[in-house]
Amino acid sequence: MLVKFIEMILPTLIAILELMGIFVVAVSSAAAFLRYLKGLVAHTNADVKFALANGLATSLEFKMAAEILKTVLVREMNELMVLGAVILLRALLSFLIHFEMKQIDHTES
Repeated sequence: MLVKFIEMILPTLIAILELMGIFVVAVSSAAAFLRYLKGLVAHTNADVKFALANGLATSLEFKMAAEILKTVLVREMNELMVLGAVILLRALLSFLIHFEMKQIDHTES
């Protein structure tokens, strides 16, 4: 009974997490772009890269949470290998974004 409930509710949770990640990317991209435009108009140095990288990193966390939940639904080894590759790529992207954020933080200090 619990297995059926999990199989029923999990796709909805995964979809919600994926949508949250998409929403975070859209909002942080729009905010970074507005910050960029304000910097152009005011002729100031806007911190666009850090704000955008922070939003992308947060989005990747939501997307990785969805991928982790997908592991519960895996039935075959092929699915698991594809899912593992996706998780690995997203973790690598997250690491690279955090590395870039540290580089940006150190150059501004």
